[in-house]
Amino acid sequence: METTSELYKCKFCSKEFKRESTLAAHLCEPKRRHNQQNEKGVQIGLNAYLRFYETTQGSARYKTYEDFAKSPYYAAFVKFGRQCVMINAINVKAYVEWLLKNNKKLDHWYKDSMYDEYLQQYLKHEALTDALQRAIEYSIKWGEERELPPHDFLRYGNSNAITFAISTGRISPWIIYNCESGQQFLQNINTEQIQIVWPWIDSDFWQKKFKDYPADQAYAEEILKQAGW
Repeated sequence: METTSELYKCKFCSKEFKRESTLAAHLCEPKRRHNQQNEKGVQIGLNAYLRFYETTQGSARYKTYEDFAKSPYYAAFVKFGRQCVMINAINVKAYVEWLLKNNKKLDHWYKDSMYDEYLQQYLKHEALTDALQRAIEYSIKWGEERELPPHDFLRYGNSNAITFAISTGRISPWIIYNCESGQQFLQNINTEQIQIVWPWIDSDFWQKKFKDYPADQAYAEEILKQAGW
């Protein structure tokens, strides 16, 4: 009497296998996407995808992760999400809104040049308290790693590291222009470093900003002075 062997079917792609162990080891693209759904970068991509549909079609009410995983846009959104994680992007929600508002091509969302364009605009209009908090948190981490006071970051930090911190928005012009150590740093950096940070600390814009918001500038100066910056 002939017997038929039981086949084990993948619930994601319907491929069949003779052994259960082979099915367990099998990793098709739909299964891979299912397994990675809780990754931070994938979740950022999912939220951006939902916001994209809310903006372009008026509603994402019926969109699920399964819809996202089957979408032709999946790879682009996940690539964007993972890039945000890698660079520790500042205010991802605002970044997504900016990308949508400015009709940026989805295939370009992950690019460094796109993020730089967004961030240079964002830093000019963010709340002073957010800029101060981010700088303090960044300097605390720097100080813990070197057993130095956080407020000495601009005094004794590596100049290339400080340049990087400015060009990635960790240290805002609110800080650079409104504390003694920031002013000293600007006087000491070389021409190449000035060229790197200039798009981020455009003095023409920021001097006008401080003139328009004198109370905020005075607050920043006082907070930074008290903190030892």
